[in-house]
Amino acid sequence: MLSQTSNIKRALRAELRERRRNRTSTERDAATDAFTANLVALTQQSGARLVACYLSAQNEPNTRPYLNWAFANGVRTLFPITREDGLLDWAHGDGETEEVGLFGMPEPVGELLGPIAINDADLIIVPAAAVDASGMRLGWGRGYFDKTLGSMQKCPPVYAVIYDDELLDTVPREVHDQPVNGVVTPTRVVTF
Repeated sequence: MLSQTSNIKRALRAELRERRRNRTSTERDAATDAFTANLVALTQQSGARLVACYLSAQNEPNTRPYLNWAFANGVRTLFPITREDGLLDWAHGDGETEEVGLFGMPEPVGELLGPIAINDADLIIVPAAAVDASGMRLGWGRGYFDKTLGSMQKCPPVYAVIYDDELLDTVPREVHDQPVNGVVTPTRVVTF
């Protein structure tokens, strides 16, 4: 039986997914340039040399231009690989070759590193459906990043990439949900 919070989350995710689908290609292209500039600024300000970042799916904020910048500027990257057991493996990837992972998400082709590879990251960039003013992240419902972040002994700064209208006053929260340290939107980088 689903809790009331789970039902509220599911309804909110559906609304946010629909909103993303309805963005025009012009809006998405302009946002991509702005996301990239803000992600580059965050990486430079943090001095990160190894960044864990997701490969964006079709309706997510596009991380690829940022990843191209990282590759060109000697910032190493780790990409998540979903596993059946709910954990994430990690791979460096070559920045070009991708395949479709377990849940239809893009994943890199490269040597599989275990779940603890994330412990070497200086900065973690995660996807989100929304984030609230306290830093609570609403993911897309599979719990991979919550499990990963919740299991880390020493977690580096974690930033979610969202559109400006996805920074909400509050999001529904369950015990396993993990907060983020900040968000990157097209117009700004917010640190909580």
